[in-house]
Amino acid sequence: MTDAPLYVVLNRSGDEFGEYHRFLDGAPARMVYLTTPGGLPALDQDGATELHVLDSLAHDDLLPLVRAVVDRHGRPAAVFGQSEYDILTAARLTADLGVTGGYGLDLVGRFKDKPTMKQAVAEAGVRAPRFRDLDDAPDADTLLADLGEEFPLVLKPRSAAGSQGVQVVRTRAELAAALDGLDPRDYECEEYVDGDVLHVDGVYRAGARHFATASQYVNTCLDYTRGLPLGSVLLDDGPERDRVTAFADDCLRALGLADGAFHLEVIRRHDGELVFLEVGLRPGGAQVPFLHADLHGIDLFAEAFRAAIGLPPLWHGSHEPAAGGWLIYPAPDRIPARISDRSDAPDGVAELYHYELPAVGKVFTTPGSYDEGTGIFRFRGADAASVHRAVRTVLGEYQVRTEPQGHPAATPGRHDG
Repeated sequence: MTDAPLYVVLNRSGDEFGEYHRFLDGAPARMVYLTTPGGLPALDQDGATELHVLDSLAHDDLLPLVRAVVDRHGRPAAVFGQSEYDILTAARLTADLGVTGGYGLDLVGRFKDKPTMKQAVAEAGVRAPRFRDLDDAPDADTLLADLGEEFPLVLKPRSAAGSQGVQVVRTRAELAAALDGLDPRDYECEEYVDGDVLHVDGVYRAGARHFATASQYVNTCLDYTRGLPLGSVLLDDGPERDRVTAFADDCLRALGLADGAFHLEVIRRHDGELVFLEVGLRPGGAQVPFLHADLHGIDLFAEAFRAAIGLPPLWHGSHEPAAGGWLIYPAPDRIPARISDRSDAPDGVAELYHYELPAVGKVFTTPGSYDEGTGIFRFRGADAASVHRAVRTVLGEYQVRTEPQGHPAATPGRHDG
């Protein structure tokens, strides 16, 4: 195996989507894993060339360690980071080591930095929100002179995911207050585009679509940060799905994606116009990968890894019609908190095929994420309409109550009802 390619993997995933030895599917490889403690259970510890369990996967903490790996084993064929938090770090390490495989900084920059990605899309003639970075626009007057005074506007961190730090401002005074205290180097401002939010998930190989689905969100990622459940329903096969996936193709070509997985978000305005929102160079989170494995037999994380390091795809299925969706309830907003009461999963919902409910008494000690919530549901059905009805039934019937840990009196959770 000494001649087998060496891959350095940054890992946080402790479930089946972190089983890189399985993703290799017999391809020869020497694997060096740099993992958080939570990611350790998924890894092939006995088969690893090296394995390091670290509290931090920050670039400056990893660089000396990776240089030492190179001294022992030679230059890797690729450095891979699966998580949104590690993609840029992996690209920086790729540049530091002079690695030719994997994702380079230019490509990752177009997928991580929101002004850069929107600029690339807009320059290709694809509709994107009007935007402005804040590097030389430290006050509301300068921003409004460029963007116009049509409110609302949206302030976003340039590289964060999951709507973290996003603020919708509706007046000049709100904008001025929101700008106060922000580091302008880390934020951008863009027009607010009203409409349905959709997401397109898939894999590109050799510059063309290998697999893709389109879904419509139930609530939004921003709603989820404010305590509302989040979900989505796959669009039925047909002209609208084709239009949305073709729009995603236009965006991905503008961004220069040749090989990789993507999670791309689109706004469909009420007049039907499609507007690019943002994109990640990775599979979607929450229940997206589980639903795709269940309904389409594709492991998006395996395909993402293989695309990034240059191995051929594993999935060669057909795009058979599949109707399905998912729903997740967020963790308590105040922690530590415990589940004081909850309902069971609704009876008689034929489309509901999988659910995970927290035990009464479970204590949440860390902020909520898309991986763990206070109720997780997956659906499959005859068509999108039946799945939407099933999702609405769960939203109407499932209830969960939380209380601050250590307080005797239960208080309603953020998502009762």
